[in-house]
Amino acid sequence: MTAKRYTVTAALPYANGPLHIGHLAGAYLSSDVYVRYLRLMGKDVVFICGSDEHGAAITIKAKKEGTTPKAIVDKYHTLIKETFEKLNVSFDIYHRTTEQIHHETSQDFFRALHENGSFTEKVTEQYYDAKHDQFLADRYIKGTCPKCNHDAAYGDQCENCGSTLSPTELINPVSTLSGDHPELKTTKHWYLSLNNDTEWLSEWIDKGTLDGEQHHNPKEWKNHVLGQCRSWVTDLQPRAMTRDLDWGIDVPQEIEGSEGKKLYVWLDAPIGYISATKQWAKDNGKDWELYWKDKDSKLVHFIGKDNIVFHCIIFPSILKAVGGYLLPDNVPANQFLNLQGDKLSTSRNWAVWAHEYLEDTKETITNNIDVLRYVLIRNMPEQKDSEFTWENFKELNDSELTGKLANFINRVIVLVNKYYDGLVPEFDDSLPVFSGKEEGKASSFANELKAIEQLINTCGKHIEAYDFRGGLKTVIELASLGNQFLQFNEPWKTVKTDPETVKTVMNLSLQIVEALSVTLQPFLPGTSQRIRTLLNLGALENGAWQGLTDDLAKESLRVTANHTIGKPLHLFQKVADEVIQEQIAKLGQKDEGEATLEPIKEEATFEDFMKMDIRTGIITSAEKVRKAKKLLQLKVNIGLEERTVVSGIAEHFAPEDIIGQQVLLLANLAPRKIRGVLSEGMVLMAENSKGELGFVQPTDGFGNGFIVR
Repeated sequence: MTAKRYTVTAALPYANGPLHIGHLAGAYLSSDVYVRYLRLMGKDVVFICGSDEHGAAITIKAKKEGTTPKAIVDKYHTLIKETFEKLNVSFDIYHRTTEQIHHETSQDFFRALHENGSFTEKVTEQYYDAKHDQFLADRYIKGTCPKCNHDAAYGDQCENCGSTLSPTELINPVSTLSGDHPELKTTKHWYLSLNNDTEWLSEWIDKGTLDGEQHHNPKEWKNHVLGQCRSWVTDLQPRAMTRDLDWGIDVPQEIEGSEGKKLYVWLDAPIGYISATKQWAKDNGKDWELYWKDKDSKLVHFIGKDNIVFHCIIFPSILKAVGGYLLPDNVPANQFLNLQGDKLSTSRNWAVWAHEYLEDTKETITNNIDVLRYVLIRNMPEQKDSEFTWENFKELNDSELTGKLANFINRVIVLVNKYYDGLVPEFDDSLPVFSGKEEGKASSFANELKAIEQLINTCGKHIEAYDFRGGLKTVIELASLGNQFLQFNEPWKTVKTDPETVKTVMNLSLQIVEALSVTLQPFLPGTSQRIRTLLNLGALENGAWQGLTDDLAKESLRVTANHTIGKPLHLFQKVADEVIQEQIAKLGQKDEGEATLEPIKEEATFEDFMKMDIRTGIITSAEKVRKAKKLLQLKVNIGLEERTVVSGIAEHFAPEDIIGQQVLLLANLAPRKIRGVLSEGMVLMAENSKGELGFVQPTDGFGNGFIVR
């Protein structure tokens, strides 16, 4: 921690939807812990974030909702900003990329790159949707990923494997606007010549050297970050920095051919860190350039693993090409958080939305904000994908937050109020006490202070190494040390027989509680303040962590004799089983009005439709297919005859419930054997956004065998 100042950024969230727990575990809680720790160490730090309000994802959302991109970003910027504030994420500024200062800064970058020859102008063939009369930017195209065969990769990136792509690499591309296969059409764009940066990027990534000087220590970077960088840097190709869109930042109009061209979102979005810093500096009388250009400053980007290539290759290339800017000292990207045994999916609503959680649980979960922060940090996907489950949420709340942390603090506050009317007792620090580490072994007050100091220093080292799980685990070890110390000394048994030793025990316990109020602050800021309220102490100031370790080393006590503490209160309480079950039941549910509809399939001719013989019918029998969880064997009467049909509906309908059900049957589908049963048709079903199935049937009065035309 030797830098003079720190510039810390958290990935700009797209303003096209609310925040979910995957976002929080990916970049925002880790960066908040790191920044809060830096402040407690007395460091000069600026914490930057804001809404990413340009790009195709915004316009796609607007088209789906029948509104404007401006209305979308206004709505979600406000929601995201309010959610961060409620979760106590402590940005120095939460900005917007639609602000004028950002447009001007981004255009200045483009001009500089254009003037110094960093761009190559190319006329290329790009995908075009004739039905909508527009070129298709990356997110307007979906197809199969050539790297992992995921069938819903975007034109710029596969979110399944994290690969960066170009639209023409996709297999079987389709327009997300019309569902049609797009055509190729010529257009001109400006390309960043990344292929010229391979040599210096390789040196910078592998050895940490830049322009012949040591820039950073690559051994401090996460292995998966280095691995992804190395896989890309060996085969860099020019990348387009402009798009044919009607929403975004204009290419400067003085540049020939700029009409109708917008900056690529991955050119403009990371520049948002700089424009936000400019605004913060303007608002606070600071010099923004010190935080982005001074060699005594340290730049750290917190992101998810899907943004590694942009922050470790493309943005550094832009910064170096413009000249004079710092490159990141570290990019501690987290991996992905899964949910209840499945990947997070916004389209399936398989997510825990942060704003909904805060509203749902404000009356049912004590200190619900910090419980969520705790569980997500304890399960943070720092080195590999991890999982959030509601069962684990309850277990961590009940056993660690309630059983260890809150239990220890409550016992200390209750006993001091009971024995001394809330007044911190004077004590003799030479009296021996039982160690909190080893049952039955005597210790001294000074040795126990050293044990506290050691745990605090260990916690700090974890945070400095971006190991936030390890840091939080160490804080809980400090609470466990306090619990053991109380349990071994049993002041409730000896207060009458050895009152002087009990005073020593209770005083040391109060020092542990105060240490917890400091070390918890980066992780659980609300709880930290509640503890300080219990101790009747003021809010923590910058440098408080450093001050705590200095005082412990000098055996200078922070909670002094004759100080009056507050009354007990519940920091955490056990969560009821029904609260957990309600949250599990919400997963996958979606309001029908918010349904995400699949695009229309490829055009079929009238002749194609006329080949299908769809008949009205009725199910006369139904039974489960042996050793097949999803299959039912049906008998369907279609007037002329009775057909056997194997249908994958067993998870949706009980056999006895659908006998007599009217259906529509595709009668001339080629027969095929399924699990040894010859299936002679297909029952038509509708599926909603929840994955629920419903029968498509004729109105009352139709018999069997009538043709659907």
